Amino acid sequence: MSKPLAERLRPEKLEDYLSQTHLIGDNGSLKNQIKKGMIPSLILWGPPGVGKTTLANIIANEANRPFFTLSAINSGVKDVREVIERAKKQDGLFTTKNPILFIDEIHRFSKSQQDSLLGAVEKGWVTLIGATTENPSFEVIPALLSRCQVYVLNEFTKEDLLALINRAIEKDKILASYQIELKETASLLRLSGGDARKLLNIFELIVTSEDTKKVVVTNDLVEQKVQKNTVRYDKTGEQHYDIISAFIKSIRGSDPNAAVYWLARMIEGGEDVKFIARRLLILASEDIGNANPTALQIANNTFQAVTTIGYPEARIILSQCAIYLATSAKSNASYMAINKAQQLVKQTGDLSVPLSIRNAPTKLMKDLGYGDNYKYAHNYENNFTQAEFLPDEVKNTLLYEPGNNKREKALREYLKALWNGKYDY
Repeated sequence: MSKPLAERLRPEKLEDYLSQTHLIGDNGSLKNQIKKGMIPSLILWGPPGVGKTTLANIIANEANRPFFTLSAINSGVKDVREVIERAKKQDGLFTTKNPILFIDEIHRFSKSQQDSLLGAVEKGWVTLIGATTENPSFEVIPALLSRCQVYVLNEFTKEDLLALINRAIEKDKILASYQIELKETASLLRLSGGDARKLLNIFELIVTSEDTKKVVVTNDLVEQKVQKNTVRYDKTGEQHYDIISAFIKSIRGSDPNAAVYWLARMIEGGEDVKFIARRLLILASEDIGNANPTALQIANNTFQAVTTIGYPEARIILSQCAIYLATSAKSNASYMAINKAQQLVKQTGDLSVPLSIRNAPTKLMKDLGYGDNYKYAHNYENNFTQAEFLPDEVKNTLLYEPGNNKREKALREYLKALWNGKYDY
């Protein structure tokens, strides 16, 4: 039985690697390190099917280092130690400094499993490359994370995905026996969910399941073929992201019934309990915020609780939290405020901090006027006096605009009275 198309097309050289130019392009942050063979321990973070495993293999090939691999799904502490011992024996037999240990889905490693890597990474017995679809700040222990560089891999663009299909048509020996016309590609791209591996495997299914050697790819053909092979192709990629999207949008739309339905779909599908809880935590701030500050506390308590107890009981806590957030007042004002503030910073650059609010720990700084005329709020009635805290170039800029809900309406009136026209509330 032949390998899947995605495996047959896996590039082995850096020049054949598609996309991620911010990392491996001419000015990519990782390219020079790869070419020089000076590879740090690193974490590759990105969505499924964007080339994390492929890039790890290419790094090992380009640097001419022995390559060991583990999957966090089916490896324990014993497996980690065995591989490290094997890697230590390889060290010195090659011209390069040390072997590379690649761990796929490193976010699934427990704390003890990650702890077992620390000594080997610190002493240079191995160079660790971890791949993860989850934020390493949450899933990788701080001691290990501090010893690794984190590189973010971006989702493939439509152009990247189409280039992959054309590469498959041109270079794959099995597909070469077919006459393939790409008449329509919208369904193919949509069903792939941006996952290159899934895209190529769906494409191979569509082509090779036809009774003729002349295949015209249309949206109808793609939909028909994929529906008949749901089990094979509908496991993690699109379902994972589409259902969490439906879940979040149901809560944002204040529909507790839809929220618990999509929650049940994720639970029955074996979704990681921490993934669900983390998304609730983000939503509590992004979509509810100061309309109901308690929402963030509930979501944080939920994250802590479900992390501690796990399934099956965690489903009850997740349900309670989802319903609470769905029925809460909503506001994205804090989310919009930080977006506006970051955009302002990008437009205006590093503006000087006003002298009055600079820190003045030395005599020289005081002599230069640092802290002059600073008004200590607690020295004034109601612990407030109008002062300028923004740089002159952007003073009076309104970034936080309270939302249209009971609590933030009260905040708006409070701020209007407090600042008395300084900001346009």
